[in-house]
Amino acid sequence: MTAPSATPRRDAERRLLLAAALPHVPFDGWTFAAMRAGADDRGLPPADVRRLFPGGPDEMVAFFAAEADRAMETELARRDLGAMRVRDRIATAVRVRLEQYAGRKDAVRRALALRIPPGDGPGGLRALYRTVDAMWRAAGDASTDHNFYTKRLLLAGVYMATLLFWLGDASEDGEATWAFLDRRIGDVMRLQKAKARVGRRLPDPDAVVRRLARRRAAPAFSRPSSGTAS
Repeated sequence: MTAPSATPRRDAERRLLLAAALPHVPFDGWTFAAMRAGADDRGLPPADVRRLFPGGPDEMVAFFAAEADRAMETELARRDLGAMRVRDRIATAVRVRLEQYAGRKDAVRRALALRIPPGDGPGGLRALYRTVDAMWRAAGDASTDHNFYTKRLLLAGVYMATLLFWLGDASEDGEATWAFLDRRIGDVMRLQKAKARVGRRLPDPDAVVRRLARRRAAPAFSRPSSGTAS
């Protein structure tokens, strides 16, 4: 079933039902049971579960991730990211994104179990792409070439590794997670610098092609005669 078009009122109702269902997710998982329990807590009729989330638990999980993205973008817009180095902008974006899940680790664990293959793999990948794309855009990325995809692929790896570390982190204020994040970003920066150094040492492919083309187009000269002049 196709979900009805989003409207401010409908999104507000969906947020209320999500907030009501979340306390039940650690016990019931992302299920209709948790959704109906949340509706009951809010005094909503059971039919509202299907009305607001016709796609069921999968749709609520997608909305859960989208809401965290939205909150992250709002918070990042308040930060002076332009005054930061690029690596600090990205570190800030990842940290702010994870902070949107504060107190919801059990819900995130269960969401990952649903969104990672063999579960809803495509849905999980789409959600991950939206998250890292929002991070790069907030960081001011305006690339349109192959770097657009390379940046998002690398950040997806950093974000997922940090998310998984964060789920098991019991350090005060998540300090171990932020140190882990800094190391992962440092690894990526070193990789990019090494790739750039190798690229500078390799010949420019276009220049090689141009030189070969010139050689083929050059006129052939016959070998000088070995005879002596009279």
